[in-house]
Amino acid sequence: MCSRLRNMTAIYLFKGDKVLLLFRQGGRVVNDVWTGSAGGHFEENELNDPKACIIREMGEELGLKEDDIEGLTLRYVTLRYTKGEIRQNYYYFARLKDNFNAELKSNEGISKWFPIDKVSDLPMPFTAKYVVDHYISIGRSTDKMYVGVTTDEGVDFSELSCT
Repeated sequence: MCSRLRNMTAIYLFKGDKVLLLFRQGGRVVNDVWTGSAGGHFEENELNDPKACIIREMGEELGLKEDDIEGLTLRYVTLRYTKGEIRQNYYYFARLKDNFNAELKSNEGISKWFPIDKVSDLPMPFTAKYVVDHYISIGRSTDKMYVGVTTDEGVDFSELSCT
């Protein structure tokens, strides 16, 4: 049935009440939709360290270092079975530091700042759309981590307790 795993990360960067999104163009898996500010596939040495993956992706795609952001937090992990593979996505959220220039450009598409309440209507990858909607309605008012599993109706989220 399933023979492959695909591990990916994404980060949503905020400045004030706006979030930076990327209209990804030319990607291997995701094209012509709005995604997180940066993200991508794990390298072999990152398989047990999604934070290392997202920091590398931010550097490659936006020229950002970990010191340029604050509050970097893993908030969502999703699982989806599609196209013969299980896709595991790790979604991070952070704020661009106040003293950092918000004019960021990506080498993977078009970067644009959006008011957070305007992103729900944008075309996005399947699980990303549900993550953003959940974040807007619930996640941004908590510090919880959530796990989401796809269903025929969408994505079911549960709080992931740290025990």
